[in-house]
Amino acid sequence: MSSEPWGRVDETGTVYVRTADGEQVVGSWQAGSPDEALAYFERKYDGLVVEIGLLERRVRTTDLSAKDATAAIEHIRQQVDEHHAVGDLDALRKRLDKLAGEVEVRREQRKAAKAVQADEARRAKEELVAEAEQLAASEQWRAAGERLRALVDTWKGLPRLDRRTDDELWHRFSHARSAFSKRRKAHFAALDAQREEARQTKEKLVAEAEALSGSTDWGPTAARYRELMADWKAAGRAQREAEEDLWNRFRGAQDVFFQARSEVFAERDAEQRENLTRKEELVAEAEKLLPVSDLKAARAAFRSVNERWEAIGHVPRDARARIEGRMHAVERAIQDAEEAEWRRTNPEARARAQGLTGQLQDAVDKLRAQIDAARAAGNNAKADKLSKELEGRQALLDQALKGLQEFGG
Repeated sequence: MSSEPWGRVDETGTVYVRTADGEQVVGSWQAGSPDEALAYFERKYDGLVVEIGLLERRVRTTDLSAKDATAAIEHIRQQVDEHHAVGDLDALRKRLDKLAGEVEVRREQRKAAKAVQADEARRAKEELVAEAEQLAASEQWRAAGERLRALVDTWKGLPRLDRRTDDELWHRFSHARSAFSKRRKAHFAALDAQREEARQTKEKLVAEAEALSGSTDWGPTAARYRELMADWKAAGRAQREAEEDLWNRFRGAQDVFFQARSEVFAERDAEQRENLTRKEELVAEAEKLLPVSDLKAARAAFRSVNERWEAIGHVPRDARARIEGRMHAVERAIQDAEEAEWRRTNPEARARAQGLTGQLQDAVDKLRAQIDAARAAGNNAKADKLSKELEGRQALLDQALKGLQEFGG
């Protein structure tokens, strides 16, 4: 490129560059010829051209920030404006202006993209908050707890919003999690309290059962054991470990008594063998209820089997543990299913609890009416028998009412 159109050196050694605004002083040159002076300042111009070219590539091919790009453009522009080079400085300004325009477009694009990202993040967090607030009222303790933990992980993966919005959404999100945790803690505390109460009740029943195990007053003691069994069933479930141990002691105490009674009434062996046959049929019928698929039907069917079972009487001692163990296994499986259903508390469970309470209340009212009628007719024996049945039903009703209260109704 010829330098003649862009610069000259006067007789004093002053170097000029030609621009659209006229000649501008570049500098002074005293060390050599005018050609050497122009060549020097042309090289400085070439350096600016290279620097602008590099900056253009960085802006167009990298993720250089708008702030850094603008600073670099202004730095080069200052060098151009100071006229310390010989060449088409106006062309360089135009390239810098064009590049500044590209940077501004990119700045706006990034600003818009950031706004879109922020809007998406805000909507995503609002959805997380809405779901967390819905889960806060759930009684599906395990599933809801796991889902809330997953929501926290999702939240952590989302970008932060502006401080105020982010803090407000996080406050709602955190409050929902805290509310759920508080309700879950209260739920299991109540469950633990109920089981502890059941354990204490059963401890007392076991103590009385063991105290009666050596009795030879066969009739009243056997009747008392039946009452203790009704109280046991009405007491509810204790903690799993305690339940098994207490049951073994309770049943063991009864076994001691009924074994002794069996030895005294050896002539009843034939009847007991017949009882065993009937109970084997019943336990086979009960075992067909497993695995439990329809809890309501299984519970009703087992209740029917159990009522017939209780009406049969005792079986030979050597078969008792086996046959009763099979029956207890079925009862325990149904109780476990009931407990699982109770843990998954839902509106249907409330309705069933209310229905059961109503049925038990009707049964209690009916028994009271029958007792009154029997006493009015002078049939005290029948009235006494019905009274014992009433005690068991009343205990079940009390337990059902207590369970209903835990549903909030």
